[in-house]
Amino acid sequence: MDKRRFGRQNHGEVLLDVCWDCHAIWFDQYESAQLSPASVMALFRLIHVHRGQPARQLADALECPHCRTKLALTQDLQRTNRLTYHRCTAGHGRLTTFFQFLREKQFIRSLSQPEIDRLKATVAQVRCSGCGAVVDLARDAACGYCRSPISVLDAEAVDKTLAALTEADRKRTTPG
Repeated sequence: MDKRRFGRQNHGEVLLDVCWDCHAIWFDQYESAQLSPASVMALFRLIHVHRGQPARQLADALECPHCRTKLALTQDLQRTNRLTYHRCTAGHGRLTTFFQFLREKQFIRSLSQPEIDRLKATVAQVRCSGCGAVVDLARDAACGYCRSPISVLDAEAVDKTLAALTEADRKRTTPG
């Protein structure tokens, strides 16, 4: 894991463990929410730089780097996006793939049913961005393994999210 420092919401730094090979980030408890808007944008850019590097599949049994407890596969809902991550049951943190981090921060969104129907008309199957499993679009609107819904990196959503983060960072750093 590569240790990277990012700015915290109010002051100080967050030290994240990033695995470029696995395309995953270890967040100690609440670290993801503590990232400053500028840090979210910086992490987005770093993920983008490593986008061409193939991701190594995550192990079936993952352990917390702090207590070695087996991580629990967890599904959550934030705004309209379903998230999947591996969390420490003792509360030390969570392992999140790049894809799920981008969903959490609203860079990626779930497709609507009409969008899925249009995709089904032209594509028979896709690979899950969460776990890599094959998704048969004729049968499923979500991954049969990890239940991640079919999603898209939406340029309009990226622009909207970057604008919101830029404005939030401006407000945070401008004396008012």
